[in-house]
Amino acid sequence: MSSLATMPERPAFSTMAPDHVIRTLPVLVLFPHNRCNCRCVMCDIWRIRQARHLTVSDLEPHLDSIRRLQVRWIVFSGGEPQLNPDLDSLCELLRETGVRLTLLTAGLLLGPHAASVARLMDDVIVSLDGPCEIHNRIRGVPRAFERLESGVKALRGVRSQMQVTARCTVQRANCQALRATVHAAKALRLDSVSFLAADLTSQAFNRPERWSSDRQNEVAPDCKEVERLEEEIESLIAEHGQDIRSGYIRESPEKLRRIARHLRAHLSQVLTTAPRCNAPWVSAVIEADGTVRPCFFHRALGNIHDRPLLEVLNCEEAVGFRERLDIPNNPTCRSCVCSLYLSPEQVAVSF
Repeated sequence: MSSLATMPERPAFSTMAPDHVIRTLPVLVLFPHNRCNCRCVMCDIWRIRQARHLTVSDLEPHLDSIRRLQVRWIVFSGGEPQLNPDLDSLCELLRETGVRLTLLTAGLLLGPHAASVARLMDDVIVSLDGPCEIHNRIRGVPRAFERLESGVKALRGVRSQMQVTARCTVQRANCQALRATVHAAKALRLDSVSFLAADLTSQAFNRPERWSSDRQNEVAPDCKEVERLEEEIESLIAEHGQDIRSGYIRESPEKLRRIARHLRAHLSQVLTTAPRCNAPWVSAVIEADGTVRPCFFHRALGNIHDRPLLEVLNCEEAVGFRERLDIPNNPTCRSCVCSLYLSPEQVAVSF
């Protein structure tokens, strides 16, 4: 998930309870389905063979936890959420709690399901890896860009003012095409575009053994490519300053430059630094098999099939994890490409 705001250097501020017990949880990320219909070069989720998906009966027992935690925003991620045959029913169930619902999707199924997406979702985030040729090459499936384009058009045809935004994962295959990606997003009539570096080292995205160095280097830009990425970022900042100021490009110049620094850190040219983040205190992730994590990248805290969500988040192990977590020095956080920060003001108001 892309960053929502900025945080102080260390996780010691008023959005966190002094005892590290979770009493409010503004953001909940759900993986409705564990598989994907793309074959992206930067992700191994598509290699999963045993399909799993969340059902209404899986989540219904946890509605009380969702209400008590005052969850305001649920993001359907994954995997490809639209592969879940019960997605509409899940949305209808969760809407009873008054939450905002966001669909994060590759967009291949937007067209066939445009009517239900427009009816049940508050907004949509699509994956956009570049202009047509680059996007299709990265996605690894025929006509991925064209299917995304037709899906967005179908969605606009049903609900013209629905917010549809893009998120681009920066890697070797598109690191010289950031400006072209902005142009592609505008051509698709998307409301904004955000950028983040490809995750190369974590165990997320179906990589329990982590990638080998050779596999990482297939996705990561080399030294010369990082230099060209830095040039591309500076050109993006210079040529699209108005888009940055207006928020059409969601990242500030500093956050855009951080993408290149992260990839330089992968090349051991600079030290890794953790992004500003308080995700483990303001959000949680529930995977398709019920596993609960404090974010995409940290180890599991428990499972909703064993106890209510509220109890999973506040079990002794989970509270101890948050109490000990030193974000600036934690190895997982230091190599993280993603951040979520909610200020006390954002926690206090609805999304």
